[in-house]
Amino acid sequence: MQDTEAFHGAKLALLTGDRLVSILRDPDPEIPYPDMWDLPGGGREGTESPEACVLRELKEELSLSLSEADLLWKRQYISDLDGDSTTWFFVAELPDLDINRIRLGDEGQAWRMWDVARFLRMSNVVPMMQDRLADYMTERVVA
Repeated sequence: MQDTEAFHGAKLALLTGDRLVSILRDPDPEIPYPDMWDLPGGGREGTESPEACVLRELKEELSLSLSEADLLWKRQYISDLDGDSTTWFFVAELPDLDINRIRLGDEGQAWRMWDVARFLRMSNVVPMMQDRLADYMTERVVA
């Protein structure tokens, strides 16, 4: 399914080499997956495209600005929260990412770089993020 009109939100795996950027979700028990490591992204606003959604969320959450051209892989998934809507998952690989530019926004407790292999094994990660990143890693072509 590739419907960019109807979707709930978008997430981004931002990789630099074999490491990725992750955000520790807030401890608020009212939100899904409190106190778990997640990837940048969030809910759609208005009629924005999946790309606009994930790039806006990245800017809000980590103060990083990317372009649509930086998004090298994308896939639409059925939402794990309600099973009735869809979400988008994107990957950007930036070997020259300057992590000193990262500034945590208003959401989340902290950000951290993780080895991809470790992130995929951790027990305190939003589970569908591991599954989606694993999908990409099995298809990844390393030059």
